Amino acid sequence: MPTRPRFLGVIPARWASTRFPGKPLQGISGKPMVQWVYESAKGAQSLSEVLVATDDQRIFEAVIAFGGKVVMTSPDHVTGTDRVAEVSAQYDYDVVVNIQGDEPFIPSENIDRVVQPFLEGEDIAVSTLKIPVQDEKDALDPNIVKVVCDKNGFALYFSRSPIPYRRDSGDNHSVGFQHMDQHIGLYAYSKKFLNQLSSLSPSPLEKAEKLEQLRFLENGIAIKVMKADKISFGIDCPEDLKKAELYLKETV
Repeated sequence: MPTRPRFLGVIPARWASTRFPGKPLQGISGKPMVQWVYESAKGAQSLSEVLVATDDQRIFEAVIAFGGKVVMTSPDHVTGTDRVAEVSAQYDYDVVVNIQGDEPFIPSENIDRVVQPFLEGEDIAVSTLKIPVQDEKDALDPNIVKVVCDKNGFALYFSRSPIPYRRDSGDNHSVGFQHMDQHIGLYAYSKKFLNQLSSLSPSPLEKAEKLEQLRFLENGIAIKVMKADKISFGIDCPEDLKKAELYLKETV
């Protein structure tokens, strides 16, 4: 009987941010955002361990203060995935989940969902999630990434533009969002793939769309896309903290 793979959750958390410096330590109802993410991730049944990966002593000390596990990583990483890859090389796990550090209310069910292909024995390098686009505004929003998949559930393309374009809807000025899927930026990587990641240079489509996952597709690496039932929201700017506080008031 095959051995069940072991899963590590890693939360990249850096201090520097063009739009929102120090974002991981911003308070939400008395707790730093990184703590909310950490506690949500700990709720996933599939993860054996959760770590915060940072390059900043202030974040390191904050995680220690709330009882979390944290590791220091290089300050030279360009992407969160690069930071996760550094951590992966130091730990003996089969699959590593890259958990966005700016989604304080990430559903733990999504983490369990994204690792499902690995649990089912699929020989894949990376998996991620999707959920139906909710309205036309989201379909047109370049900050909301769309994904189209083949019949076997593997990504064909990711884009900030509305895809697929419904040509027959052109006359009524609708983009046909009912047929679109939104990408949820949660990834599970095989350790083998993460070890190879540094050899992949930024690709033309990645540079055009500013979407790192296009580097994988351009290099022939298949991305399994699982359907999710829930979605959370990210904290991109100081105004989003008010949204987070309102969310807590409505749900607690």
